[in-house]
Amino acid sequence: MTKDQSTVASQRVADLLAERILSGELAPGARIKQDELADELRTSRIPVRDALRMLEARGLVTMRANAGARVTELTNRDLVISYEIRERIEPLLLAESVPNLTDEDFADLRRVIAQNESCTDLDEAIALGREFHWISYRRHNTPLLAQIVERVWDTTQSYRRAYLKLVMSGSDRTHDLEHRLMYNAMERGEVETAQAALVLHLRRTRIGLTRYAYRLAGNGKDAATPDNQFVAAAE
Repeated sequence: MTKDQSTVASQRVADLLAERILSGELAPGARIKQDELADELRTSRIPVRDALRMLEARGLVTMRANAGARVTELTNRDLVISYEIRERIEPLLLAESVPNLTDEDFADLRRVIAQNESCTDLDEAIALGREFHWISYRRHNTPLLAQIVERVWDTTQSYRRAYLKLVMSGSDRTHDLEHRLMYNAMERGEVETAQAALVLHLRRTRIGLTRYAYRLAGNGKDAATPDNQFVAAAE
C-alpha cells in the first residue's frame, strides 16, 4: 500500500468511527477494539491505529497505554466547561459573521428553520441545529475559534442527544423559537441582540445537561456523585 493509499484508508476508518460516535452508536466510554475493527473493515491495523490518532486529536477518542482506545467520556465538570467555552466563543464568531451574511445565507437559514420546525426525528433535528449555527457563523474570519467550537460540539454531542431523549418531547419547540429570535436579529443587523439570543440558547442547554448529567448513559463517574447532582440541580 502506498503512502497516499494508506492516508485514504486511515481517513475512511476515521470518518466511519466518527459517524458511529456522533450518531450515538458508540457511546461514551465504549471500548474500540482495533483487531475487531480491522477485521470488520478488511484492512490492516495500521489504518485503524492512524484513524484513532486522528480522532484523539479531535477529542472523540481517548487512548491510554496498555488500556487501548475508548470513546471519550465527559464528567459533569467537563460538560459545564464545554458549554461555558461555547457561550464565550460562539458569540464572537457570530459577531464576525453577521455583517457579512449574504441573501443566500439568509435563504439557507430560513430553509433550515422551516425544516427544523417540521422535524420529528431527533438525529435530524441535531444535524439541522448544527447546520443553522454553522450557516450563522460561516462568514467569520477566525478559523482557530471555529476549530475550537467544532471540537466542543463533537465531544458533547452524545450527551446532548441522550439529554434530549431523556427530557424533550415533540411538543417542546423552544429551540425553534430561539433560532427564530437569532434569525430576526441577524436579519436586522442587530449583532448584540443576536448574541444575547445565542447565549440564552446555549445556557438553557447547559443547565439542562448538567442537571441531568448523572442520568446520561456513559457519562463520567464523578457526574454520578450526590454532590454533583446537588450542584447541577441548583443551577
